[in-house]
Amino acid sequence: MCDSLRAGVNMSAALEAMRRDLEDAATHLGRPHDLRFKSMFSGLMAYLDEKPCAWLTAGGVALKLAPADQRVLLQLDGASRLIARTGAAQSRHYILLPTALRRDTGQLAGWLARSAARATIRPRSRR
Repeated sequence: MCDSLRAGVNMSAALEAMRRDLEDAATHLGRPHDLRFKSMFSGLMAYLDEKPCAWLTAGGVALKLAPADQRVLLQLDGASRLIARTGAAQSRHYILLPTALRRDTGQLAGWLARSAARATIRPRSRR
C-alpha cells in the first residue's frame, strides 16, 4: 500500500498525487500532452501515446515494462509485481515502483520512457 494511504489520506487524494508524479515525469520528457488517464478498477490507467503505460492503484504506481526492464526494476528495494486485487495472480507486465523512485522525477521519467518504448514494440506472432 502506498505511504499516503497508510497515513490516512483518502484514495482519490492518493491517486491524484500519483497522477501528478507521472505528469511531472512526462513533462520532464517533454511529452506532457501525450499522457492521459482513464478510471479503471478503482484506480487510474495511464496512457502515453494512446498505449497503456502505468496503472495507479491503492498499492501505488505500477509501470508496464518489457521483461528485461522488469528484471532490472525488480532488483530495486521496494519494487514488486502488481497484484491487482486480493487473490489474483501477480501481473506478468506491471511492476510496482518503490515510493522513492516515484518521487524522483528524473528517474521516474526514465522508467516512463522505457514503458513507452515497450509499447511501441510489436509482439512476435505465435505461429
